[in-house]
Amino acid sequence: MYEEFYGLSCKPFQLNPDPSFYFGSKQHRRAKAYLEYGVARNEGFIVITGDIGAGKTTVVRGLLGSLDPNKVCAANLVSTQLDAEDTLRMVGAAFGVRAKDVAKADLLMSLEAFLVSQLSQGRRCLLIVDEAQNLTSRAVEELRMLSNFQFGKQALLQTFLVGQPEFRDILRHSSMQQLRQRVTATCHIGPLDEEETQRYILHRLKCAGSTGRPNFDGPAFAAIHRASGGIPRRINSLCDRLLLLGFLGSKDSFDLSDVEEVVREMQDEAGGAASRPLPLGDFGVAASRPMPLRVDIDPTRLQLPAGLANDLSDQIANLGQERHGDRLLRLERSLLRIERFNLEILTVLQKLVHAVKKPQDESSP
Repeated sequence: MYEEFYGLSCKPFQLNPDPSFYFGSKQHRRAKAYLEYGVARNEGFIVITGDIGAGKTTVVRGLLGSLDPNKVCAANLVSTQLDAEDTLRMVGAAFGVRAKDVAKADLLMSLEAFLVSQLSQGRRCLLIVDEAQNLTSRAVEELRMLSNFQFGKQALLQTFLVGQPEFRDILRHSSMQQLRQRVTATCHIGPLDEEETQRYILHRLKCAGSTGRPNFDGPAFAAIHRASGGIPRRINSLCDRLLLLGFLGSKDSFDLSDVEEVVREMQDEAGGAASRPLPLGDFGVAASRPMPLRVDIDPTRLQLPAGLANDLSDQIANLGQERHGDRLLRLERSLLRIERFNLEILTVLQKLVHAVKKPQDESSP
């Protein structure tokens, strides 16, 4: 709605990842370089971690968009809260290999045959696994075993593991030693600093066709950085609401008070205290991430097989991660529903205003 008011060609601060809005901060450039290095090396695992909304998916999609589809066959696995065999079937399905109602041994043979056929056509196969922190140890082991597929001296599959920061802690677990030996590079994407936050906002406005409207003063940029914690998705959410505020108030520029007003509104909608001062982290959600709950079970004391004990540890860890992730997802969905509801009300009001003004205009001499 505010696009026309500000002369924009599209929404500059949408929440969905869009490679066309890629902003090359120092850390994002580093992550992209690691991914490009991994593609060139064509073996093992590349691990990319970052906070929720830090831009991991945008970097990966940007890389995929730059690859020649005649040379690289890429598959993306996004559902990771599965057991080991279902994870394997999801990998097969992602590459177009029949995975339903077939035995595991037949699936593995079909998948290997597919990888060999791609290599014979001059194409390399790349698997991207998103939300890797949700993988169980047995699912990770299945992925590691796939990395053993070779044709002569040529590896048939390369894998990118993309996940939240707790995945780094999971990798340090003793059960992950064999996987760690296959990791060729790892990179973490942290938050933007204050100067990068300003450049990020201006970059996205420019990508959306801005010619200088709206503009922000220095304290407004600083307040956005404090409130968002430098996380791109939080910046997008806050700035999108700022532009809506500006549209409703016919504002061409934003200052500190405007940012504080929007943050208070978002806190109220998220159930936070309206009087809470900046910095605000995640708009009413605790900015600090709880450490993953990991319980190392001693199989000798419980008289359990070592593999089962490790799986129980992973399941306990995943319970804590899923609970935190579900909470953030529910809050984000609630904000989106509220925004859509507000926009619908605004559209109705505009129609009413136009309906009232039109008869007046027609009756005027």
